Amino acid sequence: MPTLVIDTSFGATVAVVGHEPHYEPDSRSHVEKLEPAISHVVEQAGLTPSDIRRIVVGTGPAPFTGLRAGIVAARAMAFATGAELLGQNVLEPQAAWLAQGQLPDGRRHVTLAVNDARRKQLYYALYEMVPGDPVPHVLIDMDIASAGTIAHKVNEWLRSRDTPEGGEIVVDVCGTGAKRYFSSFQGIVALGDLHDDSCLHVAGVQGPRIFAQLAAAHHAAGDPCSSEPLYLRRPDVSEPAPFKHVTEEPNHAARMERIAQAEAAGAAHESASQNASQGASHGEVRR
Repeated sequence: MPTLVIDTSFGATVAVVGHEPHYEPDSRSHVEKLEPAISHVVEQAGLTPSDIRRIVVGTGPAPFTGLRAGIVAARAMAFATGAELLGQNVLEPQAAWLAQGQLPDGRRHVTLAVNDARRKQLYYALYEMVPGDPVPHVLIDMDIASAGTIAHKVNEWLRSRDTPEGGEIVVDVCGTGAKRYFSSFQGIVALGDLHDDSCLHVAGVQGPRIFAQLAAAHHAAGDPCSSEPLYLRRPDVSEPAPFKHVTEEPNHAARMERIAQAEAAGAAHESASQNASQGASHGEVRR
């Protein structure tokens, strides 16, 4: 099935599965460059937009602006072409990618998948690939936190496994931001390798294929694969507080009557002044 992958969770990656991905690292140019990049990869694959039968879009977790650009583009293209639209989070593929490249060493490897959330925070989840299962098993649910907090939570999980199945556990870290917070991740007691990359564009042809295969596996298992974005962080804006209720003072009616009387008196005084001025003017004319 001709499948197009679009992800803007960190930079922008677009690819037709089976072909080299196009990667744009500048998150500020998504709107201008995303559509030409999609046209380019489709054309390079020898296809037309109407040939695409499935679109897999990255749903994050990622910051709002960049992530939204890719999702909107994927939805618009799916609507225009009738292609099936599947959403896929960007953390799972990291675990699947590492597992494919690991040689058995007698240890139990788990993957701490991360994505830079800015503001000194990371999106993260802890996964393990189990032989025979195409989808990673979730060991720690997806969330957002500082690198130090993440390391603490991983250590808590490790301490709860006093006698882990399969021998020693090793925690490999993979994703954008892994090396930036290396000093914090050194606190993980079973730290393995660190890979500060996204498999979507670093793994060449393999990256988009892994991404699309995971989405297809979820879909086959009955997952709706929603394209709704995963922000995880609370929005910076909030609803304004309601206006304060104005209660009437005890003598409100009397006060309003006094105001009306004062306004009427002022209007009468102004009218009298105008009449007097006009009378004087007429007298000057007669003389």
